[in-house]
Amino acid sequence: MLSESDILLTATDLVKEYTRPGAAPSKIRVVDQVSFHIRRGETLGLVGESGSGKSTVARMLLRLIEPTAGSIRFANHDLLAAKPHELRALRRRMQIVFQDPYAALNPRMRVQEILAEPFAIHKQQPEQGIPVRLAEMLATVGLDASALNRYPHEFSGGQRQRINIARALALRPEFLILDEPVSALDVSVGAQVINLLRDLQRAHNLTYLFISHSMPLVRYLCDHVAVLQRGKLVELGPSLDVCEHPREPYTQDLIAATPHLPA
Repeated sequence: MLSESDILLTATDLVKEYTRPGAAPSKIRVVDQVSFHIRRGETLGLVGESGSGKSTVARMLLRLIEPTAGSIRFANHDLLAAKPHELRALRRRMQIVFQDPYAALNPRMRVQEILAEPFAIHKQQPEQGIPVRLAEMLATVGLDASALNRYPHEFSGGQRQRINIARALALRPEFLILDEPVSALDVSVGAQVINLLRDLQRAHNLTYLFISHSMPLVRYLCDHVAVLQRGKLVELGPSLDVCEHPREPYTQDLIAATPHLPA
């Protein structure tokens, strides 16, 4: 049986509704009573086709948008009840890597400014000093310190995503949301980024929520998988069980729609 200390994040009955404008306004429910938990040091895959509610769930977990109903507990804290100063402290422990490595980096800022931004926002000074920490962050994701003086357009898509990952790790978080982090990259570069994420998880005991529409990627990277269909959680279990013996026709369709990863 799991104890509270084993679980880093729990979402319970999450609901998100939007109001459809018009003469007779109506509610659109894009996430409908979704519940799951993520154990420390593990990866939960959140899968479904475009429009299934995956990114909406992710943004609610970080309180970038507010749930209509439900509860979220992170590291034994009630995230929805957290006051602004408490939420600020909790956000240092949870970060997100976005899908598009091109849009996620400010093209007018050098890499050193991009990577230093989290320290300025959270008013934190690394023990070893900013320059040393920035070089360390780049080394962690396989880039040289010479990248610090360059602009995002001078890098390939895979390198930009590595910079995004380095920035997300700046404040040494426990939990990363990976929102389709390789869907904008070609297959070989994406595979390198996925392997980097696995290595970082093992080295730093990170916990991941991995959002994807690719069941083969989820099987490779994730311990458990949650399947969303039109905002509803339709299947949840160990990734091997769900990928090899899916119960729901929708899950079977997702598996059939994406090619298998090469061995």
